[in-house]
Amino acid sequence: MQIVDDTYDLVGNFPSLEKFNLKSQLMRCSVSVPSNIAEGTSKSTDKHFNKYIEDSLGSAFEWETQLIIAFRRKYIAKEQFSELSNKIQQLQKMISGFQVGLKS
Repeated sequence: MQIVDDTYDLVGNFPSLEKFNLKSQLMRCSVSVPSNIAEGTSKSTDKHFNKYIEDSLGSAFEWETQLIIAFRRKYIAKEQFSELSNKIQQLQKMISGFQVGLKS
């Protein structure tokens, strides 16, 4: 959920031309990460749950790619980029670790 809060704070400073592009995409990806995990918890088997975990992980990697784009476009400073990159990579590791545990 922290990545959602961070994202909404981040995109507030993006240029208006990104309103329906990168800004919107970052917000949707960030919401998708915890939403897929939450939806997956309602599934009756670990196999079905794993599909939602995979989707969540995919959204986390998509979010990271969009963060890189925002940095390359100079919408965010290097320090903010580094901090958020570290957060998303930690989240990716946690989701991956959960996924491994789910499969075993």
